[in-house]
Amino acid sequence: MTAVPKIAAPRARRLPATPGQIVLALAIAAFLLLFLVLPVGTVLHAAFTEKGTGSFTLINFYDFVRTELFMRSLWNSFYVSAMSVVWASVFALPLAYLTTRFEFRGAAIVQTLGFLPLIMPPFVGAVAMQLFFGRNGSINLLLDDWFGFKIGFMEGLNGVVLVQSIHYFPFILINLSAALRNIDRAMEEAAQNLGCSGFRLFRRIVFPLALPGYLAGASLVFVKVFDDLATPLLLNVKDMLAPQAYLRVTSIGIADPMGYVISVVLIAASVLAMWLSAAALKGRDYATTQRGGGGLARRRMTAREAVFGYAIVLLVLALVLAPHLGLLLLSFATVWSFSPLPDGYTVAHYARVFGESSLYIKNTLIYATLAGGIDVVLGVAIAYLVLRTRLVGREWLDWAASAALAIPGVVLGIGYLRSFYGITLPDGTPLAALWITIVLALAIRRLPYALRACHAALQQVSVSLEEAAENLGATKARTVRRVVVPLMAGGILAGFVTSFATAAVELSATLMLVQSNSDAPLAYGLYVFMQSAAGRGPGAALGVVAVLLVALCTYLSHLVIERGQKAKGQGH
Repeated sequence: MTAVPKIAAPRARRLPATPGQIVLALAIAAFLLLFLVLPVGTVLHAAFTEKGTGSFTLINFYDFVRTELFMRSLWNSFYVSAMSVVWASVFALPLAYLTTRFEFRGAAIVQTLGFLPLIMPPFVGAVAMQLFFGRNGSINLLLDDWFGFKIGFMEGLNGVVLVQSIHYFPFILINLSAALRNIDRAMEEAAQNLGCSGFRLFRRIVFPLALPGYLAGASLVFVKVFDDLATPLLLNVKDMLAPQAYLRVTSIGIADPMGYVISVVLIAASVLAMWLSAAALKGRDYATTQRGGGGLARRRMTAREAVFGYAIVLLVLALVLAPHLGLLLLSFATVWSFSPLPDGYTVAHYARVFGESSLYIKNTLIYATLAGGIDVVLGVAIAYLVLRTRLVGREWLDWAASAALAIPGVVLGIGYLRSFYGITLPDGTPLAALWITIVLALAIRRLPYALRACHAALQQVSVSLEEAAENLGATKARTVRRVVVPLMAGGILAGFVTSFATAAVELSATLMLVQSNSDAPLAYGLYVFMQSAAGRGPGAALGVVAVLLVALCTYLSHLVIERGQKAKGQGH
């Protein structure tokens, strides 16, 4: 394929940094150093420090390698993450291809429903999946009744793979769908004219051109599964790295070096996965002459293709929406045990949730709102410094903020305990025990999402608009406040909603930091409820509230963005 020269967009003119911008950059750097670099550095230091002497050593890693439990946990984590990517790809590929390459009725609905698993915490989905696919779940009870056998869908590592692949497959679906839409359709038309069609066309032309989008989603799935903590614990799978790190710290204490060694391995695995996905694309050209379109319209399916295509889509959607259905049924169930469906229904679980657990909901709204607000403020500031100034070291701010994506939540939580638990307030309360520490951990964890949204929004704002405002006498600060930020509103809102929605169901970091029930967020309450059979009904009701909360915020953000776009269109 001949590489086609790209027409570069005009680059924004960068100006020397003002004293105010330098102060802002230093403040951001201090924040990142204190709440990201320091905790992670503390974990790294503890992993390479000999207990008792405080000297540098590799003995801790030697102990890790020679301990059979830890090596088995390492292998299990890689196995679960890799198989989750495989099965997530199996779910995402047909949905992405059918809805972008054919005249497929309901394509928008399919894409929307395919996004739904992301708004449910995976460990909550694990409980719901057990009700359907567990040893005594609905499917196995019917199989045993009809055919006399059961299938171990949820046994051991298989259960973790099934839950994780269903929960995280939207990352591949979203990225792959976008990549498929951006391919010049004339490439496919040329291949078809040369006799290439069917699966060969997909394997030789379409998928290779969409590989950047696929790898972006696949690497995210791998990293997310590798550092997930609560799902394996709820499925009683403890021989994986993230659960082992949590169990070592909570059972033995923060002085135990092995918890930090496991944390370093978790970080290394996340960085390695991202590096490999980038290395796989290095030196290759995926550019085409135009994005989408071309001479090839979406093809109509034959009757046989339509039956086959809709059957696959319905099967995949039924599977990926099973956790939501199971959660909803469980939230109304009086008793659901050893039967395909609940024995009876009640609203008492919701009454209990709103009566006893309203504190979880209130805390979540406060924590997620504060974390989202911190993230968009930092996102706008970092994006502006990177794209609009010649400030020395501005790329390091961008890199440091984005690096939080490679830090597992359990590692950050351990780092906060190690760094801040020894610092006490005048009343003797450890700094790590304050609820604001949970907010800071959530903000750091979700900062990369808001930063990327703000960065993309600022790239679409012409620098000439700022220059015009300044030529009319506006100061730099006033220009940013009155011109730049309003024009970035859509991206800022998207970044806030992404941070808010994901922070609202974050558990890996908060599980380490919650010191009292009064400070616990919704995800922690969900985890506590789901620990016992008696609490799973109220836990399911709380899970439904969490899903509705995140879905409502997502819908409102889309509504505001659409109204803003319409207002801009009418203004022009």
